[in-house]
Amino acid sequence: MAQIAFTVNGARQCAEARAGESLLSVARRAGIAIDAPCGGSGACGKCRVRLIAGDVESAPSPRLSPQEYAAGWRLACDARVTGDAAVEVPEAATAWRDRLAGLADPRGEDRLADARRAMQAAGLAFDSGLCAVTIVLDPPTTDDTLPDTERAALALTEATGARRARFTLAALRALARVLRENSFSARCVIERQGDALRVLDVLAPGDGAPVAGLAVDLGTTSVSALLVDLADGRVLASGGAGNGQARYGADVISRIIESGRPGGGERLRRAVIDDTLRPLLSRLCGQAGVAPERIYRACVAGNTTMNHLLLGLDAGPVRLEPYIPTFLRCDELPAAALELGLHPDARLAVAPNVGSYVGGDITAGALASMLWNGDALTLLIDLGTNGELVLGNREFMMCCACSAGPAFEGGGISCGMRATDGAIEKLDIDPATLEPAYAAIGSAAAPLGLCGSGIIDAVAALRRRGLIDGRGRFFPREGCPRVRFDEHGMGRYVIAREGEAGAPREIAVTEADIDSFIRAKGAIYAAIVTMLEALGLSPDALERVILSGGIGGGIDIRSAVAVGMLPDLPEGRYAYIGNSALTGAWAMLASRPCLEKVDALARGMTYLELSDQSGYMDAFVKECFLPA
Repeated sequence: MAQIAFTVNGARQCAEARAGESLLSVARRAGIAIDAPCGGSGACGKCRVRLIAGDVESAPSPRLSPQEYAAGWRLACDARVTGDAAVEVPEAATAWRDRLAGLADPRGEDRLADARRAMQAAGLAFDSGLCAVTIVLDPPTTDDTLPDTERAALALTEATGARRARFTLAALRALARVLRENSFSARCVIERQGDALRVLDVLAPGDGAPVAGLAVDLGTTSVSALLVDLADGRVLASGGAGNGQARYGADVISRIIESGRPGGGERLRRAVIDDTLRPLLSRLCGQAGVAPERIYRACVAGNTTMNHLLLGLDAGPVRLEPYIPTFLRCDELPAAALELGLHPDARLAVAPNVGSYVGGDITAGALASMLWNGDALTLLIDLGTNGELVLGNREFMMCCACSAGPAFEGGGISCGMRATDGAIEKLDIDPATLEPAYAAIGSAAAPLGLCGSGIIDAVAALRRRGLIDGRGRFFPREGCPRVRFDEHGMGRYVIAREGEAGAPREIAVTEADIDSFIRAKGAIYAAIVTMLEALGLSPDALERVILSGGIGGGIDIRSAVAVGMLPDLPEGRYAYIGNSALTGAWAMLASRPCLEKVDALARGMTYLELSDQSGYMDAFVKECFLPA
């Protein structure tokens, strides 16, 4: 066995490795999250590491320049262990894990308040069914020997008007002690179930901790969460992080393939629980001053594959024709399945799926969008690692998913990256000088690459300034040193030279990048057109277009329309509602009527399988160009 010493953000971690094993595999086993959007196939070039000492077997790669290779840079997926070695993992390869997601935009809390008002106006009461009730009992005597449960049940039914009360095991274990330590008074955490009460916990009467719930948007790339006071729906803490499963691939297909390997399903389950949910919950509980065992309900909104992998279910049939998931809808489950140390009797609600590639994140998002409560023909587009769409109004809803690929999250783009510090999110090109002007995420952050919104802006600007044609090929341009060609005649536009503005290496948009982007945006637009044509409609019929998801908020609508990704409609018809999946999960957590409503929405949606639509591929091919 060889010893591989990884240096990550200045910290050194050693791991044993077998001869011939890839550095990426060694890092995964050691819990070191090197970004590998392609799943380790060598296609993305994102898993760069630098060899400091020792040697590895690795041939030169087209993803690395000769200068980078000579300086010790290697792709972790391709570098094979031959003996002891020391490897540096650059910060850019791990930063995606620590990116806070969720309510990152300043209007996050306002969006929840807006959603609550809209849902209440539609008749959905915000009542979680969970609250705390303080009772004071007469102590038992030799003449009054009622057991503690009956004595407490009488007091609870009198206080609430319920007909009966029953106690969980956790409540039974605490009952006698709490009553006798507090002069026969107690604060009981109860859940209404029709005309009955379920007593979950028995606490000291002075215990003022909120009755808390956990809402989670389980995204393929990032995971967002809210800690919520179930008495009034108030947010106690919010945050998010990169999905730890991403080191096994950027898309759901890569992860399903990984789950089919020996032990793969458990590796993926542990990656999201141990590497993502546990640390995230710890941060939220620390912010709110709430212990995990005081969380009595959880709600997860994720796509169909993420739901399967989280629950330890076989996801293999999801990707194989006829694409049959284990479940679409399920009853509430014991939250102990999450292994997060929540209250032992906490329940877990999973937002219902509609099909193999339209999951609970979309049904929760549809709830939050309120398109089901209006007459206007509305299109909801969730832009993340995958592209999912819902079309409809109060009369009907149709949904579909398209394989846009990882380009909107930076995958398949030479300088692409996720939306973390250093990612260029806004870009334009000066019409006179053809010099770039851009803004990167993070205060004083050096540019490291392009995230999804930056890629859209870059392609739109290149086309607008006449630097590329409709296929994405570069024109030679006198007086524009930013446009360069390699020995094969392939062009690129250099946004930042190595060292320019602190960039550690050249950041450029290549013809191959533009080709990947064109396919991604073409998939989105073709899905829109196909859904509308199934109803005999054109894009002009859309009265509202709602954008949500990880990159939706950063998109410049004019750029997205210019590249042919979104319909050319008046800009006022477009709106952004933030993380609709998380908003929907929060509503389901804080409101039993909302939980019932999202199930009804899922049952009422028509799932359009694009692979069965003969016109989809024709539309896709037609859209694989850039408008003039």
